[in-house]
Amino acid sequence: MSETSAEDVVATAAVAAAGWRRAGVAGAAIGVIAAGAAAGVAVERLTVGRGMRKKARLALDASGPYGSLRGMPGRAVADDGTELYYEVDEIDPGGGTSRAATRAGAAAGSGSRRRRLFGSKDPAPLTVVFSHGYCLGQDSWHFQRAALRGLVRTVHWDQRSHGRSERGRAQADGVPVGIDQLGRDLRAVIDAAAPEGPLVLVGHSMGGMTMMALADRYPELIRDRVAAVAFVGTSSGKLGEVNFGLPMAGVNAVRRVLPGVLKALGSQAELVERGRRATADLFAGLIKRYSFGSRDVDPAVARFAERLIESTPIDVVAEFYPAFTEHDKSGALPAFRDIPVLILAGDKDLVTPSSHSEAIADELPDAELVIVPDAGHLVMLEHPETVTDRLADLLVRIGAVPAQGG
Repeated sequence: MSETSAEDVVATAAVAAAGWRRAGVAGAAIGVIAAGAAAGVAVERLTVGRGMRKKARLALDASGPYGSLRGMPGRAVADDGTELYYEVDEIDPGGGTSRAATRAGAAAGSGSRRRRLFGSKDPAPLTVVFSHGYCLGQDSWHFQRAALRGLVRTVHWDQRSHGRSERGRAQADGVPVGIDQLGRDLRAVIDAAAPEGPLVLVGHSMGGMTMMALADRYPELIRDRVAAVAFVGTSSGKLGEVNFGLPMAGVNAVRRVLPGVLKALGSQAELVERGRRATADLFAGLIKRYSFGSRDVDPAVARFAERLIESTPIDVVAEFYPAFTEHDKSGALPAFRDIPVLILAGDKDLVTPSSHSEAIADELPDAELVIVPDAGHLVMLEHPETVTDRLADLLVRIGAVPAQGG
């Protein structure tokens, strides 16, 4: 089995940069980033042959349990006709046996406890609605879903053009996607999957922005039905100022040209997807750098994150990107002031830095702010127990699950 030389590392970066150059004038700036990512995986490439790495990826894909949880499927219809896929995990009447039960208390599924929480007329149960981030899918909540399964009713959905949801119909007609549209999509999912009963909203990155857009458009829904919210690695605005851990000169150059580059790449989706497969190691390095903050991430978890991100077509990546620089929902945050709020972020998040979570906390002074050490953007995968414990605590605070010993 042949090993990969240092020259191969440089060649991979050169191939990637050449592909960017063909897409437009951004080749130099993007090529620098690509070369940096290649350097970041150089040690691995010098010691492990390409065939061995491919076999390792296939083995992880075959053996990893992540993303295997499924619930009762359903479809909501957005205001432009787009079908949005969701799944519901109902409360287990037997009580459930997950590890979260020992942290959050005994099982929340017994009829007597539900009556204590919701009264004696057996109304609709509380539902926790999970919204995922950009280039991900509902399975990115795998660990939290596994821990809460059976203890509380949950809804997991795929945002438009992601996962099992339909490609945005308005976007097929040339309408740009915006965060406001995602807020309306979330309302459609709630109306279909949880039309009655109290709600807890949990959102990561773009999912948190989606929740803000929901509050901006439907403040009465937040006031009347939302019992608590959790913002994970998200932002209320000013994403155009994020430097992604790069020198300012380089990031400014990238900002100027990246929208045009992505648009050009999106128009050549088939060619670009072949290129992504050919330079899988390079993009694995990029994904790891911008997803995680610690060095000892479980390889199966890292590979799971790669699969989630790789499954997002390049034209969808291009379609959504401009929405983030335009995103500003700080004015919607006061809608959450009268309910319990959890704000959680990784201290090494290069995509939505923890300072953005701190800015949200400034607007919501009664919120619980948690900055997780050695954590990057995908904190719920990198440090799942920390995120799950904080969510369980939030659910205990509002009485959705009983406290330990209760």
